[in-house]
Amino acid sequence: MTVIIVGIIILIIGFVAAKADEPMLRKYRSMIKTAGVIVILIGMSIACVVQVEPGQVGVQKLFGKVNNNILESGLNIINPMVQVVMFDVRTENYTMSGVQDEGAKQGDDAIRVLTADGLEVVIDLTVLYKVIPTEAPRILKEVGTDYRNVLVRPICRTKIRDNAVYYDAVALYSTKRDEFQSKIFTTIESNFKERGLLLEQLLVRNITLPASVKASIESKINAEQDAQKMTFVLQKETQEAQRKRVEAQGIADYQKILSTGLSDKLLQYEMIKAITNSPNAKLIFMTNGKNLPMLVDSK
Repeated sequence: MTVIIVGIIILIIGFVAAKADEPMLRKYRSMIKTAGVIVILIGMSIACVVQVEPGQVGVQKLFGKVNNNILESGLNIINPMVQVVMFDVRTENYTMSGVQDEGAKQGDDAIRVLTADGLEVVIDLTVLYKVIPTEAPRILKEVGTDYRNVLVRPICRTKIRDNAVYYDAVALYSTKRDEFQSKIFTTIESNFKERGLLLEQLLVRNITLPASVKASIESKINAEQDAQKMTFVLQKETQEAQRKRVEAQGIADYQKILSTGLSDKLLQYEMIKAITNSPNAKLIFMTNGKNLPMLVDSK
């Protein structure tokens, strides 16, 4: 467009030079006009071709009126008077975090919500979304190019607050977290779709409980761990007591067997075995119970 304006200016100068009294200007008037026409033609040829980059679509706007036909990626022939507004249709992310310099906005941008039990919970969230290509003209007409701050941010924050009031703080932090994430995904997805955006994924990155609730949960967990430890100790002691009872019963049974089955021959056998196993025994005279001597050699 700028080149066309320059060409028009040159052409006007050529017409002015034709009426001027200066012979020098009148001499070059034809050249000036020709140059102006050439510049205009070059500008029009340049303005008629627009290149749309991959991952983008172009929306044509002429004198405030938006054309509903989008321009796909590549070279496109258009009206040289048309202004083309580019829209990125690739996946974008918007993070609202309490960590410094992590989110889309500087400082603490986490979402603070009130739960069903009246406690304030801080939620860090990342939204993955993209513009629906065919909806780009409508977005330009109804919202403009700053749809991130006009649509994405307020819709997400509002819907999270609206859904968090149905959950207790502890349940939101633990057992109901997946259910909560699924519920807000459904509500935000429908709102995005009405506005020409496609919600791809919603990530609840962190849920921070109040310090008092967090301390109470930690105390409860420690108590449960102590109870489990004590249960283990009691089970171990019970097993040890059972082992000792079995061992005592075995000893008692052994002594009972000995007391009932002990005889003189058995005692004599045990005595011979003890003597023969002694390293100091050399030659031993014993009686066989019939007053007859018996020689036992331990070698």
